Amino acid sequence: MRRSIAAALAVPTILNGVMMLFAGPYWYASVTGASETGPYNPHFVQDIGAAFLVAGLALAARAWRPLYWPAAVAGASFLATHALLHLVLIVAGHDHHAAFDLVAVVLPSALALYSAFPTPGERHA
Repeated sequence: MRRSIAAALAVPTILNGVMMLFAGPYWYASVTGASETGPYNPHFVQDIGAAFLVAGLALAARAWRPLYWPAAVAGASFLATHALLHLVLIVAGHDHHAAFDLVAVVLPSALALYSAFPTPGERHA
């Protein structure tokens, strides 16, 4: 089950990273709330795109090979840290898209963390 969740989350995470790296202006204009954070900064968007790409690849590795769970934990930790930033904005009342962020950022990161850690039988597989 965890590996299936990791696989399902890997795809959009990888696609998000690729879009940020290779179609940054389109990504910036398309993602809810991104353009409200200030002017488009290509270097910044590409840096974060690289992090999303690596996190997605780590989740894909977990789905492919159970013993790669430590890589998935590292990738999911980036997603969780990103989600925590969004939660802080929501709690502080500074997030104008709280429902979107809860569904598109916080929930997937929680599922990524859940899927990254092995079940007891996988620890010594």
